[in-house]
Amino acid sequence: MGILEKIAEIESEMNRTQKNKATEYHLGLLKGKLAKLRAELIEPKSSGPKGDGFDVKRSGDARVALIGFPSVGKSTLLSTITETEAAVSSIDFTTLQATPGRWEYNGAIIQMLDLPGIIEGAAQGVGRGRQVVSTARTADLILMMLDATKSHMQRPLLEKELEAVGIRLNKKKPNIYFKVKTGSGISYNATCKQSQLTEKFVYTLLHQYRIFNAEVLVREDVGLEDFIDVVVGNRIYIPCLYAYNKIDAITIEEVDRIAREDHTIVVSIEKDMNMDAFKESIWRSLDLLQVYTKRHSEYPDFSDGLILRTGATVEEACRAVHKSLLDTFKYALVWGKLAKHNPQRVGLSHPLCNEDVIEIVRK
Repeated sequence: MGILEKIAEIESEMNRTQKNKATEYHLGLLKGKLAKLRAELIEPKSSGPKGDGFDVKRSGDARVALIGFPSVGKSTLLSTITETEAAVSSIDFTTLQATPGRWEYNGAIIQMLDLPGIIEGAAQGVGRGRQVVSTARTADLILMMLDATKSHMQRPLLEKELEAVGIRLNKKKPNIYFKVKTGSGISYNATCKQSQLTEKFVYTLLHQYRIFNAEVLVREDVGLEDFIDVVVGNRIYIPCLYAYNKIDAITIEEVDRIAREDHTIVVSIEKDMNMDAFKESIWRSLDLLQVYTKRHSEYPDFSDGLILRTGATVEEACRAVHKSLLDTFKYALVWGKLAKHNPQRVGLSHPLCNEDVIEIVRK
């Protein structure tokens, strides 16, 4: 029996099983088996030839992957906000390769990656879908393009396909310390009360994965699937922005209802409706910040800032300029939100905020 058949058999058993407190443990073990098989599906032991057009070199400060069903406006968006001429048509599956585009916004260079439209069953390889959703794992943000005129079920269907290849949307990594050891058995501890996870489940699942020596420390209340994700280890946690296109074809009441959903933006690319807010939403979802540099006794250079991740420190700003700065670093002067006074003399560990100004003083 192949991997796909085993997956189908487990999914069938899960669908037949009633979901309640008594079956929670059994369903959790089935999910563990399912996760193990899907991990084998993502990373097969024998490496075959790569598909054309999916191996795109990463460039710029961030990468955004456009995911969606066929004919939802992904190629139209790429052609609109980048200089790339993507194939645009009302016919399904116009895009057959991963098409990159370069978009400059707020001083950042963002790589937009237009992926071919996927269909249900993509994670199992239907319509080259496994290549498409696996390429999405390399992105800093997934922009899920949805058709506002079609069924609302398209959103959970796409989430299911991404979930199957280990992509977790708009979630944080569970605060669980897990380390496989060479001896001394399994050690399990939790610093807070667990509503679902039990010591019995931890032992059974680890034995299912043939792990007999490990240390587990759970620092927050987690679900069974969260613990499975930590054990499997190949999960990617990526922010996702849901973009509903073609809002010019639906009622204003429907637009208002959709726009109130979490991580959602409504837009009409062809009619140029709400495009400015759309671009700003992408920028905010990427969680980037811009920091300006200045030389001693000179004005800051506001024309070309450093693009860093939110939470970046002075050390990362030094690396962005040139890594050799760390060897001669003495201190830095920072003008900004977190500065107690302007300027504040700080060290390498000082956190930076958006639009801070920094002057690096060498030894």
